[in-house]
Amino acid sequence: MSTTDNTAAVAADGVTGSDELVDVVVIGGGPIGMFTAFYSAMRNLSVQLIDSLPQLGGQVAALYPEKPIHDIAGFVSGTGAELIANLQKQIDSFGDRIDVHVNEEVQGLNRLDDGTFVLTTKTRSVHTRSVIVAIGSGAFAPRPLAIDYDRDGLDGSKVFYFVKRLADFEGKNVVVAGGGDAAIDWALELEKIAAHVTLVHRRDNFRALESSVAQLRESSVEILTPYKFVDVVDEGEGAGLRIDLAQVKGDDQPSLHVDALLVNYGFTSDNHLLRDWGLPVKRGDLQVNEFLETEIPGIYGVGDAVNYPGKVKLISAGFGEVPRAVNHLSEELYPDRKQPLHS
Repeated sequence: MSTTDNTAAVAADGVTGSDELVDVVVIGGGPIGMFTAFYSAMRNLSVQLIDSLPQLGGQVAALYPEKPIHDIAGFVSGTGAELIANLQKQIDSFGDRIDVHVNEEVQGLNRLDDGTFVLTTKTRSVHTRSVIVAIGSGAFAPRPLAIDYDRDGLDGSKVFYFVKRLADFEGKNVVVAGGGDAAIDWALELEKIAAHVTLVHRRDNFRALESSVAQLRESSVEILTPYKFVDVVDEGEGAGLRIDLAQVKGDDQPSLHVDALLVNYGFTSDNHLLRDWGLPVKRGDLQVNEFLETEIPGIYGVGDAVNYPGKVKLISAGFGEVPRAVNHLSEELYPDRKQPLHS
């Protein structure tokens, strides 16, 4: 990671500006943004990588550091933290070309008459020839249980919406709520260290990789389907939870006595920043063409922030979008440069 010491002027509002013109600013420091910065540096472009969080890695680093990552070629049985560490090593290898700024939120994006752009944060402005947006799904919050329970008293102590340390559940009796990839992945990981794991889902079918579902059915994880949550009650200090369930389209109403509940219903997201910046947005997603370029020349998007026919919102798919965007951008900025012929 490099830090650029530019000769700068400070405006009356405290925003620092620089006369330096960089080739590309990458907005978003999740896995896709990190790879975008690295690949841009490989194409000999000068890069600034900006992220609003205090560290690189996005949701993967903040919420899923110990979750296994399955769908990235050549990355076998690795965790989210390991993936981010490897991406950081790639960035560090081009420290002379990649200028990283964390804890900064881009508040303004303006196109100048010459086709370049000025991005502003609370403290500075950046002059760039192009922009690649890689902010994922934007601001996110976990989908809560659809019942009333003591969220203030239980969330973070006995009810959890993500796992930062798998070891916190060692030897415990845990219920996992959900039927998607994350729920099944966590159930299988918890099986290795927990005393007992129960997976509760309101449908008989799961929305997850077939191989993961098959592994789940062969595991010791107790599967309760189709059931819905009726109540979650704190059984007191030093005790656990009572979880009341009701069978969907049935009469069974079991109660479970467990130490912890892990809820995996996905996240709600809001990419209002795209609209704030005046970018072409449809149903919350940035609209791009086959080169991942928006209708504004010089502004591109990759990863979960974008949509196009056939789009798949996976990390592996986002990685594949990066070379398309960066190589097209590089040719636009430097027409004499040839496309790379191999990796």
